[in-house]
Amino acid sequence: MRLFRYFESLLEPTALPPQGPPPSGLGAFYWHYARQARGLVAALFVAGFIVALVDTTIPVFVGRVITLVSSHEPGSLLRDSWPPLLGMAFVLLVVRPSAMLLQNMLTNQAIIPGFSNLIRWQSHWHVVRQSWSFFQNDYAGRIAQRVMQTGPSLRESVVSATTAVWYILVYGGGAIILLASSDGRLAIPVVLWFAGYTALLRYFVPRLRTRSRRMSETRSALTGRVVDSYTNIATVKLFARPRDEDEFVRAAMDDLTEAHRGQVQLTTLLALCLAVLNASMVVGTGALAIWLWNDGRIAVGTVAMALPLTWHIAAIAGWVAQNITTIFENIGVVQEGMRSIAVPRQMPDRPDAVALQVARGAVRFEGVRFGYGTAKGVLHGIDLSVAPGERVGLVGRSGAGKSTLVNLLLRFYEIEAGRILIDEQDIALVTQESLRAHIAMVTQDTSLLHRSIRDNIRYGRLQASEWEVRRAAAQAHALEFIEGLEDWYGRRSFDAHVGERGVKLSAGQRQRIALARVILKDAPILVLDEATSSLDSEVEAAIQEQLDGLMRGRTVIAIAHRLSTIARMDRLIVLDQGRIVEEGTHAQLLARGGTYARLWQRQSGGFTDVDVAIPLDAAAAE
Repeated sequence: MRLFRYFESLLEPTALPPQGPPPSGLGAFYWHYARQARGLVAALFVAGFIVALVDTTIPVFVGRVITLVSSHEPGSLLRDSWPPLLGMAFVLLVVRPSAMLLQNMLTNQAIIPGFSNLIRWQSHWHVVRQSWSFFQNDYAGRIAQRVMQTGPSLRESVVSATTAVWYILVYGGGAIILLASSDGRLAIPVVLWFAGYTALLRYFVPRLRTRSRRMSETRSALTGRVVDSYTNIATVKLFARPRDEDEFVRAAMDDLTEAHRGQVQLTTLLALCLAVLNASMVVGTGALAIWLWNDGRIAVGTVAMALPLTWHIAAIAGWVAQNITTIFENIGVVQEGMRSIAVPRQMPDRPDAVALQVARGAVRFEGVRFGYGTAKGVLHGIDLSVAPGERVGLVGRSGAGKSTLVNLLLRFYEIEAGRILIDEQDIALVTQESLRAHIAMVTQDTSLLHRSIRDNIRYGRLQASEWEVRRAAAQAHALEFIEGLEDWYGRRSFDAHVGERGVKLSAGQRQRIALARVILKDAPILVLDEATSSLDSEVEAAIQEQLDGLMRGRTVIAIAHRLSTIARMDRLIVLDQGRIVEEGTHAQLLARGGTYARLWQRQSGGFTDVDVAIPLDAAAAE
């Protein structure tokens, strides 16, 4: 229907977000998103007012009909009073359904899908641009849950609050005016009810807010633990630890149960107090109405109006109280979600950052110091120049700083002193996306996206053709096993999906897919972190030839555990305790008889008394 499509088009969920992160204050956080749909929220506010106003007239209509019936003889009612009866019918048959249709269209067609997903989209847009360390410091499952739940919770609290405000103000205020217009004393029970209702909310709402936030935090922690167990299910099974995981999850489940019990205790007490308060209002108003009618001070129609009016207030009050519980539960979810969403971007690009331009691929480290914020530090004044097209290998014991040096080149962390230049451009002054677009990297711990083989390879260059994807797979010696793949949905070859993190493939297959992705990327700077560690000797030898071709004409920085894989590099850099202690070719370093020579001798099996003193992890990777 055109009407549905019109309301559905009023909000674009995946529009670009405003500049800057969402603010950290609760009210400002709400307004950050609500202002993007302020027209819809305002329209919903007006529609809610109209619906509440029309609903307030229903008890008035009941009283009016009773008055007309009691004041007319049979046969004369329709003849004498058809205009007011027709007017009341028009309000109930046309005005009220139209107002409710408008309210439902705004809520169901525009706000619920559009506004919820706008918040999710913009939250994800902000979170995915956070630094690597941001994700290292939290559960991925908990971050994802916060992003997914914050949108619906923020939307639901806005919609519910808008509706609840009007029902209480319009219904309660209208009741006081209508009852007082007949006799001021009739309004006393409603006024007292308002005072009691306000007191109840003042007492319960802050406590509900606190306990709702606590429940949301414990629920998020439980989700994080469950996802952590599932993500590492192979480790759980290899070490036969399902019972330990049970205890790990049970502790979080107990916390959630306790938090939930604390919240529903307050909800039950609020419901009891409200039931007594509502009953007192209805009985008090009914008793006053009967007494005043008995004294001839009000008409029977006023009695007929007063009783359903107060009963509707009681029903609405219960609904509002329940809504308030839900509202603050949702606010608790929003507050908890803000811990991942309303966080300033770590390591943002500078406002004047420009795109990196790489013509040659020269890399230079000047006085680079870094220590992950520790006093001891990891890198201490690294000075290193890599010429365009030069192949450099990084060697050193575990913790020497090899991987840290590469991570700084990729700008996963900000250096604490010094600078890194690519073609004489300080990487701190360029955009991170352009920097990483010019660097291709194969890591030892290869992780694939839970998508098709084709999508994973094409991730290196999204505009690549099918022929280019197949050629890259062939160059990585992956084509043969790819063509034999079939996933659990019957998808074959390049259409087959690899599972979460590539779990459906072996480590060697994952690494070959990663190599194909890097081949397709065709970046001028290549970083290899034990790129062939998961391959058997025959496949490694074949791929080594492809790597030699891939490295030709590119600037290469390689980290290797097995020194034999980088012995053919143009230059080897030996790191020890965050400093460069040796550099030269393989032959030069062996002839020098220093750290590299000892590492080589150990790996080649020539142990001496000196070698035994070297720690067993001397050549292990970081």
